[in-house]
Amino acid sequence: MIMASEPPTGERVVGGRYEIAGELGRGGMGVVWLATDRVLQREVALKEISYPVHLTDEERAVLRERTLREARAAARLEDPHVVAIHDVLEEDGRPWLVMEHVRSRSLQRILQEDGPMSPVQAARIGLDLLSAIDVAHAAGVVHRDVKPANVLVSADGQACLTDFGIATTTDDATLTTQGAVLGSPSYMAPERAQGEPPTPAVDLWSLGATLYAAVEGRPPFDRGTPMATLIAVVSDAPAPMRHAGVLEPVLRGLLTKDLASRTTAAEARRQLAAVVAEAAPEAPSRGWRPQWRGTAGPAPGGDVERFDLADLLALASSSRAALGTVVRDVRDHAREVGERRQKNEAAPRTRRERRAAARHHRFRFKRRWVVIPLVVMVLFVVVVLGTLTLLLTGVIPLH
Repeated sequence: MIMASEPPTGERVVGGRYEIAGELGRGGMGVVWLATDRVLQREVALKEISYPVHLTDEERAVLRERTLREARAAARLEDPHVVAIHDVLEEDGRPWLVMEHVRSRSLQRILQEDGPMSPVQAARIGLDLLSAIDVAHAAGVVHRDVKPANVLVSADGQACLTDFGIATTTDDATLTTQGAVLGSPSYMAPERAQGEPPTPAVDLWSLGATLYAAVEGRPPFDRGTPMATLIAVVSDAPAPMRHAGVLEPVLRGLLTKDLASRTTAAEARRQLAAVVAEAAPEAPSRGWRPQWRGTAGPAPGGDVERFDLADLLALASSSRAALGTVVRDVRDHAREVGERRQKNEAAPRTRRERRAAARHHRFRFKRRWVVIPLVVMVLFVVVVLGTLTLLLTGVIPLH
Protein backbone atom coordinates (compact mmCIF):
# COMPACT_ATOMS: atom_id res chain seq x y z
CA MET A 1 0.00 0.00 0.00
CA ILE A 2 1.34 3.46 -0.85
CA MET A 3 0.64 7.03 0.11
CA ALA A 4 -0.28 8.42 -3.31
CA SER A 5 -1.62 11.73 -4.50
CA GLU A 6 -5.16 11.98 -5.76
CA PRO A 7 -5.56 12.59 -9.50
CA PRO A 8 -5.32 16.33 -10.15
CA THR A 9 -8.53 18.31 -10.51
CA GLY A 10 -8.39 20.97 -13.17
CA GLU A 11 -5.12 22.39 -14.40
CA ARG A 12 -2.10 21.61 -12.25
CA VAL A 13 1.46 22.72 -12.95
CA VAL A 14 4.41 21.16 -11.13
CA GLY A 15 7.58 23.16 -10.68
CA GLY A 16 6.02 26.07 -12.56
CA ARG A 17 6.70 24.23 -15.81
CA TYR A 18 5.10 20.79 -16.14
CA GLU A 19 1.36 20.76 -16.75
CA ILE A 20 -0.26 17.48 -15.70
CA ALA A 21 -2.71 15.94 -18.17
CA GLY A 22 -3.55 12.61 -16.53
CA GLU A 23 -2.27 9.50 -14.80
CA LEU A 24 -0.17 6.96 -16.70
CA GLY A 25 0.25 4.43 -13.91
CA ARG A 26 1.24 3.80 -10.31
CA GLY A 27 3.15 1.24 -8.31
CA GLY A 28 4.88 0.59 -5.02
CA MET A 29 7.38 3.43 -5.42
CA GLY A 30 5.42 6.18 -7.13
CA VAL A 31 2.73 7.60 -9.41
CA VAL A 32 3.52 8.49 -13.02
CA TRP A 33 1.64 11.35 -14.69
CA LEU A 34 1.48 12.41 -18.32
CA ALA A 35 2.53 16.06 -18.49
CA THR A 36 3.50 18.77 -20.95
CA ASP A 37 6.75 20.68 -20.62
CA ARG A 38 5.57 24.28 -21.19
CA VAL A 39 9.10 25.47 -21.91
CA LEU A 40 10.10 22.89 -24.53
CA GLN A 41 6.54 22.11 -25.63
CA ARG A 42 6.93 18.33 -25.40
CA GLU A 43 5.21 15.50 -23.58
CA VAL A 44 7.03 14.05 -20.57
CA ALA A 45 6.36 11.44 -17.93
CA LEU A 46 6.31 12.95 -14.46
CA LYS A 47 7.02 10.52 -11.63
CA GLU A 48 5.85 11.55 -8.17
CA ILE A 49 7.55 9.49 -5.49
CA SER A 50 5.07 7.86 -3.08
CA TYR A 51 5.98 6.13 0.14
CA PRO A 52 4.80 2.77 1.48
CA VAL A 53 2.75 3.44 4.60
CA HIS A 54 4.89 1.18 6.78
CA LEU A 55 8.05 3.27 6.31
CA THR A 56 9.40 5.47 9.08
CA ASP A 57 10.24 9.14 8.62
CA GLU A 58 13.91 8.21 8.46
CA GLU A 59 13.20 5.68 5.72
CA ARG A 60 11.18 8.21 3.75
CA ALA A 61 14.12 10.62 3.99
CA VAL A 62 16.33 7.90 2.57
CA LEU A 63 13.87 7.42 -0.30
CA ARG A 64 13.99 11.12 -1.09
CA GLU A 65 17.74 10.87 -1.34
CA ARG A 66 17.37 7.76 -3.47
CA THR A 67 15.27 9.76 -5.90
CA LEU A 68 18.17 12.12 -6.47
CA ARG A 69 20.49 9.19 -6.89
CA GLU A 70 18.08 7.60 -9.37
CA ALA A 71 18.29 10.76 -11.46
CA ARG A 72 22.07 10.79 -11.28
CA ALA A 73 22.32 7.08 -12.08
CA ALA A 74 19.82 7.09 -14.94
CA ALA A 75 21.25 10.29 -16.42
CA ARG A 76 24.55 8.45 -16.92
CA LEU A 77 22.88 5.79 -19.04
CA GLU A 78 22.55 6.38 -22.77
CA ASP A 79 20.74 3.59 -24.55
CA PRO A 80 17.52 3.41 -26.57
CA HIS A 81 16.27 0.78 -24.13
CA VAL A 82 16.72 2.95 -21.03
CA VAL A 83 14.09 5.59 -20.20
CA ALA A 84 15.93 8.92 -20.08
CA ILE A 85 15.75 11.31 -17.10
CA HIS A 86 15.40 15.00 -18.06
CA ASP A 87 15.06 16.74 -14.70
CA VAL A 88 14.41 16.31 -10.97
CA LEU A 89 12.57 18.67 -8.64
CA GLU A 90 10.71 18.76 -5.33
CA GLU A 91 7.19 20.03 -4.66
CA ASP A 92 4.70 19.56 -1.80
CA GLY A 93 7.41 17.73 0.12
CA ARG A 94 7.71 15.07 -2.58
CA PRO A 95 10.45 14.50 -5.14
CA TRP A 96 9.41 14.43 -8.81
CA LEU A 97 11.33 12.94 -11.71
CA VAL A 98 10.85 14.33 -15.20
CA MET A 99 11.33 11.44 -17.60
CA GLU A 100 11.13 10.72 -21.29
CA HIS A 101 7.57 9.82 -22.24
CA VAL A 102 7.58 6.45 -23.99
CA ARG A 103 4.26 5.68 -25.67
CA SER A 104 3.88 2.14 -24.43
CA ARG A 105 2.30 -0.25 -22.00
CA SER A 106 4.15 -1.89 -19.17
CA LEU A 107 4.80 -5.59 -19.58
CA GLN A 108 2.73 -6.16 -16.45
CA ARG A 109 -0.23 -4.36 -18.03
CA ILE A 110 0.19 -6.40 -21.22
CA LEU A 111 0.05 -9.61 -19.21
CA GLN A 112 -3.03 -8.38 -17.35
CA GLU A 113 -4.90 -7.26 -20.47
CA ASP A 114 -3.71 -9.63 -23.21
CA GLY A 115 -2.30 -12.64 -21.40
CA PRO A 116 1.13 -14.25 -21.84
CA MET A 117 3.22 -13.77 -24.98
CA SER A 118 5.05 -16.21 -27.19
CA PRO A 119 8.62 -17.34 -26.40
CA VAL A 120 9.94 -15.49 -29.46
CA GLN A 121 8.33 -12.19 -28.42
CA ALA A 122 9.69 -12.65 -24.90
CA ALA A 123 13.16 -13.36 -26.33
CA ARG A 124 13.08 -10.08 -28.28
CA ILE A 125 12.11 -8.19 -25.14
CA GLY A 126 14.86 -10.02 -23.27
CA LEU A 127 17.48 -8.82 -25.78
CA ASP A 128 16.30 -5.21 -25.34
CA LEU A 129 16.45 -5.51 -21.56
CA LEU A 130 19.91 -7.08 -21.71
CA SER A 131 21.05 -4.04 -23.69
CA ALA A 132 19.78 -1.75 -20.93
CA ILE A 133 21.23 -3.93 -18.18
CA ASP A 134 24.64 -4.08 -19.88
CA VAL A 135 24.76 -0.29 -20.19
CA ALA A 136 23.80 0.09 -16.53
CA HIS A 137 26.36 -2.44 -15.31
CA ALA A 138 29.08 -0.82 -17.43
CA ALA A 139 28.30 2.45 -15.63
CA GLY A 140 28.47 0.72 -12.25
CA VAL A 141 24.69 0.72 -11.73
CA VAL A 142 22.72 -2.30 -10.49
CA HIS A 143 18.98 -1.84 -11.08
CA ARG A 144 17.80 -4.31 -8.36
CA ASP A 145 14.13 -4.12 -9.40
CA VAL A 146 13.84 -5.56 -12.92
CA LYS A 147 10.24 -6.79 -13.20
CA PRO A 148 7.28 -6.57 -15.63
CA ALA A 149 6.00 -3.32 -14.08
CA ASN A 150 9.33 -1.65 -14.90
CA VAL A 151 9.46 -2.85 -18.51
CA LEU A 152 7.77 -0.58 -21.07
CA VAL A 153 6.83 -2.16 -24.41
CA SER A 154 5.94 0.06 -27.37
CA ALA A 155 3.47 -0.80 -30.11
CA ASP A 156 6.25 -2.11 -32.35
CA GLY A 157 7.53 -4.45 -29.64
CA GLN A 158 10.56 -2.39 -28.50
CA ALA A 159 11.20 -2.63 -24.77
CA CYS A 160 12.69 -0.07 -22.36
CA LEU A 161 13.80 -0.47 -18.76
CA THR A 162 12.60 2.20 -16.35
CA ASP A 163 12.45 3.01 -12.63
CA PHE A 164 15.92 2.96 -11.16
CA GLY A 165 14.30 3.96 -7.85
CA ILE A 166 16.13 1.38 -5.73
CA ALA A 167 19.20 1.18 -7.94
CA THR A 168 22.62 1.07 -6.35
CA THR A 169 25.96 2.16 -7.74
CA THR A 170 29.35 0.59 -7.21
CA ASP A 171 31.04 3.96 -6.63
CA ASP A 172 28.43 5.45 -4.27
CA ALA A 173 27.82 4.54 -0.63
CA THR A 174 24.83 2.20 -0.47
CA LEU A 175 21.78 3.99 0.82
CA THR A 176 19.68 1.68 2.93
CA THR A 177 17.21 2.11 5.70
CA GLN A 178 18.28 1.04 9.17
CA GLY A 179 18.39 -2.75 8.86
CA ALA A 180 15.83 -2.88 6.03
CA VAL A 181 15.84 -4.12 2.42
CA LEU A 182 13.42 -3.00 -0.30
CA GLY A 183 12.46 -5.13 -3.27
CA SER A 184 9.82 -7.11 -5.13
CA PRO A 185 9.99 -10.63 -3.67
CA SER A 186 8.74 -12.50 -6.76
CA TYR A 187 11.62 -11.05 -8.79
CA MET A 188 14.27 -10.76 -6.06
CA ALA A 189 17.39 -12.90 -6.46
CA PRO A 190 18.03 -15.50 -3.71
CA GLU A 191 21.24 -13.80 -2.60
CA ARG A 192 19.32 -10.56 -1.99
CA ALA A 193 16.61 -12.54 -0.19
CA GLN A 194 19.36 -13.79 2.12
CA GLY A 195 20.53 -10.28 2.92
CA GLU A 196 23.68 -10.33 0.79
CA PRO A 197 24.93 -7.18 -1.00
CA PRO A 198 23.55 -6.84 -4.56
CA THR A 199 25.84 -7.60 -7.50
CA PRO A 200 25.12 -7.36 -11.26
CA ALA A 201 24.04 -11.02 -11.17
CA VAL A 202 20.84 -10.05 -9.30
CA ASP A 203 19.60 -8.20 -12.39
CA LEU A 204 20.15 -11.32 -14.53
CA TRP A 205 18.08 -13.39 -12.09
CA SER A 206 15.31 -10.77 -12.17
CA LEU A 207 15.48 -10.75 -15.98
CA GLY A 208 14.94 -14.51 -15.95
CA ALA A 209 11.96 -14.17 -13.58
CA THR A 210 10.52 -11.38 -15.76
CA LEU A 211 10.77 -13.39 -18.99
CA TYR A 212 9.34 -16.42 -17.17
CA ALA A 213 6.30 -14.32 -16.21
CA ALA A 214 6.05 -13.05 -19.80
CA VAL A 215 5.57 -16.54 -21.27
CA GLU A 216 3.90 -18.34 -18.34
CA GLY A 217 1.66 -15.51 -17.13
CA ARG A 218 2.82 -15.84 -13.51
CA PRO A 219 6.05 -15.36 -11.55
CA PRO A 220 8.16 -18.50 -11.04
CA PHE A 221 8.07 -18.45 -7.23
CA ASP A 222 4.93 -16.59 -6.15
CA ARG A 223 3.41 -18.09 -2.97
CA GLY A 224 0.83 -15.43 -2.10
CA THR A 225 2.69 -13.66 0.72
CA PRO A 226 6.03 -11.82 0.56
CA MET A 227 7.93 -13.95 3.08
CA ALA A 228 6.56 -17.25 1.74
CA THR A 229 7.62 -16.13 -1.73
CA LEU A 230 11.12 -15.30 -0.50
CA ILE A 231 11.42 -18.74 1.11
CA ALA A 232 10.44 -20.29 -2.23
CA VAL A 233 13.00 -18.12 -4.05
CA VAL A 234 15.72 -19.37 -1.72
CA SER A 235 14.79 -23.04 -1.46
CA ASP A 236 12.42 -24.14 -4.27
CA ALA A 237 12.78 -24.86 -7.96
CA PRO A 238 10.79 -22.66 -10.37
CA ALA A 239 7.23 -23.78 -11.06
CA PRO A 240 7.10 -26.14 -14.09
CA MET A 241 7.17 -24.33 -17.43
CA ARG A 242 4.29 -25.21 -19.75
CA HIS A 243 4.65 -22.56 -22.45
CA ALA A 244 8.33 -21.50 -22.43
CA GLY A 245 9.30 -23.97 -25.16
CA VAL A 246 12.63 -22.99 -26.76
CA LEU A 247 13.05 -20.30 -24.09
CA GLU A 248 13.19 -22.80 -21.21
CA PRO A 249 16.99 -23.42 -21.24
CA VAL A 250 17.89 -19.74 -20.92
CA LEU A 251 15.24 -19.23 -18.22
CA ARG A 252 16.60 -22.12 -16.19
CA GLY A 253 20.12 -20.75 -16.60
CA LEU A 254 19.16 -17.27 -15.42
CA LEU A 255 17.15 -18.69 -12.49
CA THR A 256 20.08 -20.73 -11.18
CA LYS A 257 20.53 -20.07 -7.47
CA ASP A 258 24.30 -20.71 -7.50
CA LEU A 259 26.02 -17.49 -8.57
CA ALA A 260 28.97 -19.34 -10.08
CA SER A 261 26.65 -21.40 -12.30
CA ARG A 262 24.15 -18.68 -13.26
CA THR A 263 24.01 -17.83 -16.95
CA THR A 264 26.08 -14.75 -17.81
CA ALA A 265 24.78 -11.78 -19.76
CA ALA A 266 26.85 -12.80 -22.81
CA GLU A 267 25.53 -16.36 -22.79
CA ALA A 268 21.95 -15.19 -22.24
CA ARG A 269 22.27 -12.84 -25.21
CA ARG A 270 23.59 -15.65 -27.40
CA GLN A 271 20.72 -17.97 -26.43
CA LEU A 272 18.03 -15.30 -26.83
CA ALA A 273 19.44 -14.24 -30.20
CA ALA A 274 19.36 -17.88 -31.34
CA VAL A 275 15.67 -18.15 -30.38
CA VAL A 276 14.88 -14.99 -32.36
CA ALA A 277 17.01 -16.04 -35.36
CA GLU A 278 15.34 -19.45 -35.64
CA ALA A 279 11.90 -17.84 -35.68
CA ALA A 280 12.81 -14.91 -37.96
CA PRO A 281 11.43 -16.40 -41.23
CA GLU A 282 8.09 -17.20 -39.60
CA ALA A 283 7.76 -14.04 -37.48
CA PRO A 284 9.56 -11.04 -39.02
CA SER A 285 7.42 -8.46 -37.19
CA ARG A 286 8.32 -7.27 -33.70
CA GLY A 287 4.82 -5.94 -33.05
CA TRP A 288 2.69 -7.10 -30.13
CA ARG A 289 0.56 -9.83 -31.66
CA PRO A 290 -0.23 -12.73 -29.31
CA GLN A 291 0.78 -15.95 -31.06
CA TRP A 292 -1.03 -18.33 -28.75
CA ARG A 293 -4.07 -17.99 -26.61
CA GLY A 294 -3.09 -17.07 -23.04
CA THR A 295 -5.19 -16.31 -20.00
CA ALA A 296 -5.29 -12.62 -19.19
CA GLY A 297 -5.33 -11.65 -15.55
CA PRO A 298 -3.28 -10.09 -12.78
CA ALA A 299 0.42 -10.85 -12.69
CA PRO A 300 1.10 -11.00 -8.94
CA GLY A 301 4.30 -10.29 -7.14
CA GLY A 302 5.25 -6.87 -8.53
CA ASP A 303 4.85 -4.71 -5.44
CA VAL A 304 7.89 -3.33 -3.65
CA GLU A 305 8.06 -4.70 -0.11
CA ARG A 306 10.11 -3.78 2.93
CA PHE A 307 11.95 -6.59 4.73
CA ASP A 308 13.89 -6.35 7.96
CA LEU A 309 17.49 -7.33 7.39
CA ALA A 310 17.37 -9.50 10.52
CA ASP A 311 14.53 -11.52 9.00
CA LEU A 312 16.49 -12.05 5.79
CA LEU A 313 19.57 -13.17 7.70
CA ALA A 314 17.38 -15.57 9.67
CA LEU A 315 15.98 -16.83 6.37
CA ALA A 316 19.50 -17.41 5.07
CA SER A 317 20.43 -19.28 8.24
CA SER A 318 17.27 -21.41 8.17
CA SER A 319 17.72 -22.18 4.47
CA ARG A 320 21.24 -23.44 5.12
CA ALA A 321 19.93 -25.48 8.02
CA ALA A 322 17.14 -26.81 5.83
CA LEU A 323 19.68 -27.74 3.17
CA GLY A 324 21.69 -29.61 5.80
CA THR A 325 18.54 -31.41 6.90
CA VAL A 326 17.78 -32.42 3.32
CA VAL A 327 21.31 -33.74 2.87
CA ARG A 328 21.06 -35.73 6.10
CA ASP A 329 17.67 -37.10 5.08
CA VAL A 330 19.02 -38.20 1.72
CA ARG A 331 22.06 -39.79 3.37
CA ASP A 332 19.91 -41.62 5.92
CA HIS A 333 17.57 -42.81 3.18
CA ALA A 334 20.49 -44.11 1.14
CA ARG A 335 21.85 -45.91 4.21
CA GLU A 336 18.48 -47.52 4.88
CA VAL A 337 18.19 -48.65 1.27
CA GLY A 338 21.69 -50.12 1.40
CA GLU A 339 21.01 -51.97 4.64
CA ARG A 340 17.75 -53.30 3.25
CA ARG A 341 19.51 -54.47 0.11
CA GLN A 342 22.21 -56.25 2.13
CA LYS A 343 19.57 -57.90 4.25
CA ASN A 344 17.71 -59.07 1.18
CA GLU A 345 20.91 -60.42 -0.32
CA ALA A 346 21.61 -62.36 2.89
CA ALA A 347 18.07 -63.74 3.00
CA PRO A 348 16.57 -63.39 -0.45
CA ARG A 349 13.02 -64.26 0.53
CA THR A 350 10.76 -61.84 -1.27
CA ARG A 351 7.06 -62.55 -1.52
CA ARG A 352 7.55 -63.95 -5.01
CA GLU A 353 10.37 -66.14 -3.83
CA ARG A 354 8.30 -67.37 -0.89
CA ARG A 355 5.45 -68.23 -3.23
CA ALA A 356 7.82 -70.06 -5.58
CA ALA A 357 9.29 -71.96 -2.64
CA ALA A 358 5.81 -72.91 -1.44
CA ARG A 359 4.84 -74.18 -4.91
CA HIS A 360 8.05 -76.20 -5.06
CA HIS A 361 7.35 -77.67 -1.63
CA ARG A 362 3.82 -78.66 -2.65
CA PHE A 363 5.15 -80.23 -5.82
CA ARG A 364 7.68 -82.29 -3.87
CA PHE A 365 4.94 -83.39 -1.46
CA LYS A 366 2.65 -84.46 -4.30
CA ARG A 367 5.48 -86.21 -6.09
CA ARG A 368 6.44 -88.13 -2.96
CA TRP A 369 3.03 -89.03 -1.59
CA VAL A 370 0.71 -88.97 -4.61
CA VAL A 371 2.50 -89.40 -7.90
CA ILE A 372 4.94 -92.14 -6.88
CA PRO A 373 2.34 -94.34 -5.11
CA LEU A 374 -0.05 -93.89 -8.05
CA VAL A 375 2.62 -94.94 -10.55
CA VAL A 376 3.51 -97.99 -8.41
CA MET A 377 -0.14 -98.95 -8.19
CA VAL A 378 -0.63 -98.63 -11.95
CA LEU A 379 2.44 -100.76 -12.59
CA PHE A 380 1.15 -103.37 -10.11
CA VAL A 381 -2.24 -103.48 -11.85
CA VAL A 382 -0.57 -103.80 -15.25
CA VAL A 383 1.58 -106.70 -14.03
CA VAL A 384 -1.40 -108.49 -12.49
CA LEU A 385 -3.56 -108.04 -15.59
CA GLY A 386 -0.74 -109.20 -17.82
CA THR A 387 -0.17 -112.33 -15.76
CA LEU A 388 -3.87 -113.22 -15.78
CA THR A 389 -3.99 -112.77 -19.55
CA LEU A 390 -1.06 -115.08 -20.06
CA LEU A 391 -2.63 -117.72 -17.79
CA LEU A 392 -5.93 -117.59 -19.61
CA THR A 393 -4.34 -117.91 -23.03
CA GLY A 394 -2.22 -120.89 -21.96
CA VAL A 395 1.00 -119.17 -22.54
CA ILE A 396 1.81 -119.91 -18.93
CA PRO A 397 0.69 -123.42 -17.89
CA LEU A 398 -1.36 -123.55 -14.71
CA HIS A 399 0.63 -126.63 -13.49
